[in-house]
Amino acid sequence: MTTTQEQSVDTTPDTGPATAPDAASAAEAAAGRVAPLLRVSGLSVSYAPPRKATSLGTGAALTDATLEVRPGEIVGIVGETGSGKTTLARATVGLVRPVAGRIEFAGQDMGALRGRALRDFRRSGQVQLVFQDPLRSLDPDLTVADLVREPLDVAATLPRAERTERVEESLRLVGLDPAAVLDRRPQQLSGGQRQRVSLARAISTRPQLLFCDEPVSALDVSNRNLVLSLLDRLRTELDLAVVIIAHDLSSLAGIADRVAVFYRSRIVEQGPIQAVLEHPAHPYTGLLTASAPSVVAFDRLRPADVKPEPGGREWPAHGVCVFAARCRFAHDACEEQPASTPLPGGREAACHVADTWRTGLLETRRPS
Repeated sequence: MTTTQEQSVDTTPDTGPATAPDAASAAEAAAGRVAPLLRVSGLSVSYAPPRKATSLGTGAALTDATLEVRPGEIVGIVGETGSGKTTLARATVGLVRPVAGRIEFAGQDMGALRGRALRDFRRSGQVQLVFQDPLRSLDPDLTVADLVREPLDVAATLPRAERTERVEESLRLVGLDPAAVLDRRPQQLSGGQRQRVSLARAISTRPQLLFCDEPVSALDVSNRNLVLSLLDRLRTELDLAVVIIAHDLSSLAGIADRVAVFYRSRIVEQGPIQAVLEHPAHPYTGLLTASAPSVVAFDRLRPADVKPEPGGREWPAHGVCVFAARCRFAHDACEEQPASTPLPGGREAACHVADTWRTGLLETRRPS
């Protein structure tokens, strides 16, 4: 698996990324007729050996995660640092071994691949991961030409004479002029250019699925919008499924079709991004949206609406709902971690009060 601005070719699309309503509608329509490219079921990953009376040990990084990604779809993964977002990507591309669950790619059970079959799949480049920091993930001793060509040499599916052409084509796809950057090394590029080189490297094998780990977190606003617009265009031009890992919802709002919200190693909510942003079903998602800047004040959630009142019930760190200690609506039922429950509109939430907490909160605000 491989890993992604200022002399460049203008890549700004004529119409910009799809709006959230269009993206949500497209996702709902696709869900009814397109089989998932990636299906993750009950996936758990631990970075520490299990202790007595625990199933995953003290290093549980991902717990019972279930997620689907369809061809041509952009799925956002959002959550705090350490919530399991990157672990899901690393498990999917085979960098860490799950302790439970199943990963299917294009109908193939990835856990069943062994030996030569697993090696051939990894070398094919059908699933690629763009790491968070291109300055550290790109080999400083290689030129851009070598960096983008390397996955093609590993896959060995193109004749040698065509690989140089594919390298230049991939660079143009991400808005870089091959003549200007081919002979440069990573330290000779700007941050935006390095990110796009990492993208060019990842798409050189024409993958079906691309994971981008915090692709815009270190970029300024202009380059951030450029990269997000670029990902939106690539998913259309290459029929590419994209999973974008991010800390904040704002970077996903304009391009993602669906979003999965992670908290303490669990997916607590997922669904079409517009519905999740406007009507969060899990209190943690509500806290995320309430914490984001907005010029809209009417009926807008505030962080204090979700946080527990001082002097409230104390909850243990383990063995209960993962969000109970930070939730105003936690009650006796939250002594058990709730399972993810289907909701209208193709959504899911792991919360005992998913369909009632927001309604009750808004009712208390209305003047009598």
